[in-house]
Formats: sequence, C-alpha cells, structure tokens
Amino acid sequence: MSLTRLRVSVVGAAGYGGGELLRLLLDHPGADVRQAVSRRFAGEPVSLVHPNLRSFRPFVFSRPEDVEQCDVLFLSLPNGESMGEMDRWMKTAAVIIDLGADFRLRRPEDWKAWYAADHKRPELLGRFVYGLPEVAREEVRTADYIAGPGCEAAASILGLYPLAKEGIVRSGPVVVDAKMGSSAAGAAPAESTHHPERAGVVRTYKPTGHRHTIEIARALENAGASLPLHLTATAIGMVRGILATIHVFPDCGPVSEKDVWRAYRAAYADEPFVRVVKQTRGLYRFPEPKILQGTNFCEIGFELEDGGRRLVVLSALDNLVKGAAGNAVQCFNLRAGFPETTGLTFPGLHPVGS
Repeated sequence: MSLTRLRVSVVGAAGYGGGELLRLLLDHPGADVRQAVSRRFAGEPVSLVHPNLRSFRPFVFSRPEDVEQCDVLFLSLPNGESMGEMDRWMKTAAVIIDLGADFRLRRPEDWKAWYAADHKRPELLGRFVYGLPEVAREEVRTADYIAGPGCEAAASILGLYPLAKEGIVRSGPVVVDAKMGSSAAGAAPAESTHHPERAGVVRTYKPTGHRHTIEIARALENAGASLPLHLTATAIGMVRGILATIHVFPDCGPVSEKDVWRAYRAAYADEPFVRVVKQTRGLYRFPEPKILQGTNFCEIGFELEDGGRRLVVLSALDNLVKGAAGNAVQCFNLRAGFPETTGLTFPGLHPVGS
C-alpha cells in the first residue's frame, strides 16, 4: 500500500498506551514517526522501555521541551496533564489526538463533578470531537482535535449504543459490571498494582461513582436515551482486556432475539472492528477478551431472559488497543483519509497466555 506519509509524534510514549501507539505507528504505511516523548526517560533508547520494538529503527526518547513540528500529535498522558500544556501542543501540530480524559466531556461542570477539580481550559472542550468512530465517524473525519474514549466507556458504549438508537433502552436503568486487566491502571507502579497484591485478584475497586459513567451516559444521550446508568469496576488477574457485562431492562416492553439482532446489524453490519458473537457451540460462544489481545476488535454478545424483560450484553476488547491506541490510530486513518483499517488488521492469537 502506498500512502502519503504524515509526520507523527507521541507524547507520553513510555507508558503502556504510548507503547502501543508506537507499535502500531512504526508499522503503519502512512505514518512517519518522528519523536517518542517522555520526560522520565529522555535520552534513553525506546527499546529500553518497550523491548518489543527492538526490531524497528533505533531512536531515543525526546524531552517534552524538544517536541518538533509534526502533522499529527498523539497525547498519551495521565488525566489532567494535557490540558495544562495544550497551547504548546496546538502550536506543534494541526491535528491532535488525545488518549487521555481531559477533553472527553463537553461540559466543564461534568468535569468538576466527576474529576473533583475545575477544568483548566473549559473554552477548548467544545473544539474536541469524541473519538469513537463507530458513533462519530463523520465528525472524526474533519476534526482537528480528537479526544479518545476511556476503555471501559468504549466497551460499554459499543454494547449499548445500538440498543439506545433502536429504542430498546430509553429511560430504564442500565447496570454495567466492567472487569479489567492490570494494564488499565497504567505503567506507573502503585501498591494496588504490585504483583503480590494484584496477581489472581477479583477486586472490585470502584463499586459506584466511576468516572467513565458520565462518558457513557453522555454518549447514550446522543443516541436518544436518558437513563439511570450504574457502573462497577473490578480488577482481575489478567494483564490486557476488558469484559463489560451489561444488564438492560428494556422499557419498551419485552423484546425478542430478532429485535436485538436487528439493532446490532443496523449499527454494525459494515463496521470493520465490531463483531457480534453469539454461537451455540464451542468454548468461545460469547466475547472473551483473552483472544482479542493486541487487536483493534470489539466483540459483542447477548442473551435474553424472563421473556425478553432482561437483556444481558457482553462487550469485550483489549483496553490498550480498541480501548486506547488502536482506536486512536483508527481515528488517525479517518482524519488522514486513509483506509480505516490501515495498520490495524492483526487478527489476534490463539491459544495465548494470560
């Protein structure tokens, strides 16, 4: 494939999300990776932190102060950091794709309510497009500033959005139980991610009040559903992956399996990275994050109960790829006019370790 190569750089390149961006972009025919930026590892070889990248051209981490002009700048920073230096980033590149939370919400009052702080740049919130292509593809195509979704939010929105659009859920309660691997906590060490404390756990660390709740709710509002949404987050003994188990109580009356299939097919029949999985045989009858490791796919399954009055949706993805870096590259492809699947067609491995 011959594409016009765009100059791209990654800020926050030493983290897990930044490493995944480098992995995908270094092998992307339309990306010319200029800089991998990290304050902590400035001057050190990128392969010191990301040994899986040893086979690519050798280069070292740059300091944030030394970022050069490029066409597209990817930001993979902790929550609250990109907004503080956004003037610098906007001078560096015409297009910015931010994987962090800083510009996902459009209302400053939402940010203050869920992040317990005033937003430093509220006047910029309206300039960022929410970068989940399956629900905002045309906006992403023309956006100069794109804010990627949170990983739990991406899994939940993809599972729920078609049901909201088709009126299967409008005002009734929705309960999301999200189970996720340790990489969702980021690369910075902490007591909760220390191996003896994390290995083998099924630890619910946010029973209520998870920040991605508002993100999911706002996306569903855009699909016509204003409803009570309840999110619980649980850490499990897996490195990569999220499985969102979503309990829906249809308020349009009992629904049939045909109704649910119709909703998902209407939304995702032509989507390259969403697969509806509902088999009658085999080990993997429903979505399983283990087999999605390293891929940009989201798999969605469902089961009806109680005569169609309860619907259980299962949505799985790799939190570092479709939940972060892969989704960002998908947005990059759309914005650059490349085929949407460019650099993202890795099908995953089977069998694979935990």
